[in-house]
Amino acid sequence: MPSHSIGQKLKELRKERKQTLKDLAEQTGVSISFLSQVERGKSSVTLESLKKIADALKVNPTVFFSDRSQADDLDAIRQQFYYQDLSNEIVNASYLPILVTLQPGENEGNAFSHSGHEFLFVVEGTLTVVVDGEKKNLVEQQSTMFDATKTHYWYNLTDQVVRFLVVSSK
Repeated sequence: MPSHSIGQKLKELRKERKQTLKDLAEQTGVSISFLSQVERGKSSVTLESLKKIADALKVNPTVFFSDRSQADDLDAIRQQFYYQDLSNEIVNASYLPILVTLQPGENEGNAFSHSGHEFLFVVEGTLTVVVDGEKKNLVEQQSTMFDATKTHYWYNLTDQVVRFLVVSSK
């Protein structure tokens, strides 16, 4: 994953908001040393850590991938997961639509929670969703909605690409 460009964007956003690494660590539950390593391009970030960081900074997670001129970075991102912002750049909307692509076998990560609700709709493939320890497989054209304060995570346990729509409320 292109941790250097993600790290640069993270540092820029954090400084714009006048937050220290300690502030951000307290808000996300992610260690100061890990955040520092990400900012310096020394560590890559997982999907759940990126979501926590984006929530704490009050930004769409896709902001970390917005520089389309970095084709190599986008290719590296697509090797793991890919977010496509579907919000038409509307700021402060009450919900956030994102199209997520998970590559085959993308099953790393830990359950997390955040405010609001989450709606998932599978466009392609089979998505495994775990909410409060309850595992469910969703196939194409199936959906689920849940309270996002419950711990949850999504996985691709198959050998096919999975594409799904995530709509998160604030």
